[in-house]
Amino acid sequence: MPQALVGSAPDDDPCECVNAAHLSRKTDLMPADKVHADAVNIDLSLVRRLVAAQFPQWADLPIKPVEFDGWDNRTFHLGAHMTVRLPSAAPYALQVEKEHRWLPKLAPLLPLPIPVPLAKGAPADGYPWQWSVYRWIEGETATAERIADLRQFATTLAQFLVALQRIDPAGGPPPGQHNFFRGGPLTVYDAETRQAIAALEGKIDTGAASAVWEAALKATWHGSPVWFHGDIAWGNLLVEEGRLSAVIDFGTSGVGDPSCDLAIAWTLFGGESRDAFRSALQLDDATWARGRGWTLWKALITLAGHIDTNPLEAGRSRRVIYEVLADHKHGT
Repeated sequence: MPQALVGSAPDDDPCECVNAAHLSRKTDLMPADKVHADAVNIDLSLVRRLVAAQFPQWADLPIKPVEFDGWDNRTFHLGAHMTVRLPSAAPYALQVEKEHRWLPKLAPLLPLPIPVPLAKGAPADGYPWQWSVYRWIEGETATAERIADLRQFATTLAQFLVALQRIDPAGGPPPGQHNFFRGGPLTVYDAETRQAIAALEGKIDTGAASAVWEAALKATWHGSPVWFHGDIAWGNLLVEEGRLSAVIDFGTSGVGDPSCDLAIAWTLFGGESRDAFRSALQLDDATWARGRGWTLWKALITLAGHIDTNPLEAGRSRRVIYEVLADHKHGT
């Protein structure tokens, strides 16, 4: 069985709203050109030098790129049972310290495996940030055709999120630059969302989109902070034998409003599986409304960015927007 990348979703996203999570990371208070300006060249030679110099016990292990790489990290196989992950730009480097501190504490309290770092590398040889060695997690990314029972998959995922939310959040990282303000108020994305709606006038039902967004903003979160993942997407979920087997890439995790973990209800689930997901989470209407808001924001900025350049990606985003608008209409 092919192995799946521990820690990042691949860039070609057939189930989600086309790299919306990745686009949002570039746009959340961090312009895309700034991210690219901060990027460094990460190649196999650099990784070999870093591993050999800092972890000589692994210097003789073969190193090769993973088949599907992500946006925020460059990841390489290290031998048969480990991966090396290096942040690709300065905004993502903030996640390394957080993952090393918190993932070992979260892992024993969760019902499914998550990545746990084995070692932390230091800046060296022209590479300016800390980096990580992780144990490899077996599994395949959770594309729809690999999931045996989508309703059961949705329930299992919801149970994982419930367990995550029940972990003591004391001292956990609040929304901030480290996770591009996931788990914070949707007002952070208000201007960006309204700009996308205006740009899509005549191309989508902008009146309905505005209504969904306004409803999400009004559904103010008043709860106590809880742990959230921050990027629940098919590329960060692994399956074995058709079942959810692991959850990876906690780079945007933190403690705050858990509604940012709900986008998969409209990007992958639908009908019975969406109902099962919501039922297992036991969500109130306000949290569900904010979840629609998170999902709509991602899909809108993706569609606005690709509508004139990439019909395939634009079509995927349109479908997500349709699902969100229809769900809002039926639920109000």
